[in-house]
Amino acid sequence: MKTERLALASGFAPASRQDWHKLVDGVLKGAPFEKLIGRTYDDLRIEPIYLRAKDIALVDGRAPAAPWQIIQRIDHPDAVTANRQALHDLENGATGLALVFAGANCSRGFGLDQTAGAVAKALKDVHLDAGIGIELQIGTDGRKTAIHVAEYVKSVGLDPAVCDIRFGLDPLGACALSGRSPYTWEEIARNVASTIKGLVTLGFKGPFAASDGRIVHDAGGSEVQELAFVLACGVAYLHAMEAARIPLDQARSMIYARLTADADQFLTMAKFRALRLLWARIESACGVAPRPLFIAADTSWRMLTRRDPYVNMLRATLATFSAGIAGANAITVLPHTLALGLPDSFARRVARNTQLLLLEESNLAKVSDPAAGAGGIEALTTELCDAAWRSFQETENAGGIFAALQQGTLQAKITATRTARRANLAKRSDPLTGVSEFANLGEGAAAVLSVRPMALPPSFDQKFVFDALPPIRLAEPFESLRDKSDAILKLLGARPRVFLANLGTPTDFTARATFAKSFFEAGGIEAIDGAGFADPAELALAFTGSGAELACLCSSDKIYAERAEISAHALQQVGARHIYLAGLPSQSEAAFRRAGICSFIHVSCDALATLNAAYNRIQNPKGSG
Repeated sequence: MKTERLALASGFAPASRQDWHKLVDGVLKGAPFEKLIGRTYDDLRIEPIYLRAKDIALVDGRAPAAPWQIIQRIDHPDAVTANRQALHDLENGATGLALVFAGANCSRGFGLDQTAGAVAKALKDVHLDAGIGIELQIGTDGRKTAIHVAEYVKSVGLDPAVCDIRFGLDPLGACALSGRSPYTWEEIARNVASTIKGLVTLGFKGPFAASDGRIVHDAGGSEVQELAFVLACGVAYLHAMEAARIPLDQARSMIYARLTADADQFLTMAKFRALRLLWARIESACGVAPRPLFIAADTSWRMLTRRDPYVNMLRATLATFSAGIAGANAITVLPHTLALGLPDSFARRVARNTQLLLLEESNLAKVSDPAAGAGGIEALTTELCDAAWRSFQETENAGGIFAALQQGTLQAKITATRTARRANLAKRSDPLTGVSEFANLGEGAAAVLSVRPMALPPSFDQKFVFDALPPIRLAEPFESLRDKSDAILKLLGARPRVFLANLGTPTDFTARATFAKSFFEAGGIEAIDGAGFADPAELALAFTGSGAELACLCSSDKIYAERAEISAHALQQVGARHIYLAGLPSQSEAAFRRAGICSFIHVSCDALATLNAAYNRIQNPKGSG
């Protein structure tokens, strides 16, 4: 029997970009095509459609078909418990451990003591010579911690050369995070180089110094800013080792990078690919043949939410997928409850299994650089490379990363990006599912371990002080409103409420009522929904029975023109403290305001400002209006 070979879409006539444009023009109905163009926070252009990229080479990353290391965070302050967690993780699929020490650059409030005793207890029965990847996450006192780990390896009789340990020395990251340094850059460089030389003498192969972009990402920075920071720190560490007479061909293998992976799939993929290309350009400029840089990935801290934390599982899956297929060598998934406290065994299991499923069931590592040739990803990769290289050159022209931190130029750019990001979050144009969109006011509490975050003593011996880059979480402003709602519920037995004054039939009001419910409940204000009303007296009676103090008219523009004013009058008569209207202010705005409609909620309004004002009206009745 002869098998017929069928080409995909063979029954359709070939379509060109011009054909697609004609169809789009019909949908836009005269609106400019630019409406479909997206922009990143670096003002990079994102087209709605791309052609396949031609003559594209694969971006060298992991070895072909090699899996990435599945790294689990070990950050319990009790070293014995931490050891028990580590052994359990390794027995159940993890292939590496991130030892997070108290005061580390991204410790998230927890961590092991930076003592030899804690290191020995945490690593007890961990077979460091069995191919397990170990990553140290350390802070200002990182040299001491690295030495403790090295001494432990020697004390148990292991050959340092067979241990896969990334020592994580990153004083520049610590300076950027804290905004202070007890040393000059020259002193920092000598300390880093001497520590690395000492570890090499002991027989460790490294890498030793970490160029960590998480600092910038956590502070609200952009992809270009994160890449430029990683490049600048990496080059600074190269200079430090060069000054210590370490040959560049050896020095480059002593450095690795950390990047953050978040739920923006395409930007994350392009960022990881871009870093490899950028570092290869630096190696070429140094006169050495490029070799793939080791890149460790952490899923994003700033995207974690305390509210509806189970959505964090989905965000982490997207982030892991993106980093994995973009060639990350090691990935650490932050457990979905980390923003609430120290994760329990269930959250740790989910973090571990997120990677196991993607590797073992989806086989993501089997194809090298699957994004190669995809027009959109290739375009983003190129644009990120060009913009990050320009930013990196600006830092170098300023005298290097330490000088740029002293001058505050880097921090100013990151602050501007963070401000723009927060403005979009406030308007919900950057939505956070479960927080700023589709909030669940009846959610139960997620379990975490009963361990308090650690308070570290302040450091007073600082020669240099400059603007810090503290971490943020994007959900915090909305979570603060939800906390207010919880406090009111606990005190009064009910949350603040807004009555959705639906006018007309479901066809008239459903879209705007749905929008209004999501809008108010994002701030913890319970939306009391009801059937559509035609009679103002019935509307007023329903409002009185709802127990709400606020009201929001929801309907179509046509119904508003007919009934909004008389409905607002009726609500005012029965004590509505503030009346909103779901929709843009129209030509009738002046008349609506005279009728008692005070505020208009819509997709482009500042939701955070509106919700905060609502709480002020609830708590200060005399100030309402």
